[in-house]
Amino acid sequence: MCLGIPGQIIEITNVNHKLAIVDVGGVKRQVNIACIVDEEHPPEACIGDWVLVHVGFAMNRINEQEAAETLELLKELAAAQVEISN
Repeated sequence: MCLGIPGQIIEITNVNHKLAIVDVGGVKRQVNIACIVDEEHPPEACIGDWVLVHVGFAMNRINEQEAAETLELLKELAAAQVEISN
């Protein structure tokens, strides 16, 4: 099982190599968007898209509500982990 972290594409850094900057909760990382682009949705059209990121790749597009719900669940899991550790 893998864990995809929601993030929003804010910039395309290299169209030829299909690289973009994704904002994940305020942390900006370069990711490969090859899995989510095609002729109907080229790299340039990805700015603003919400995606699930796993090991440096945007695996699929999701809607903003799904992203918000997932980010909230991850925050709750992190808080529970801190509570368990204390």
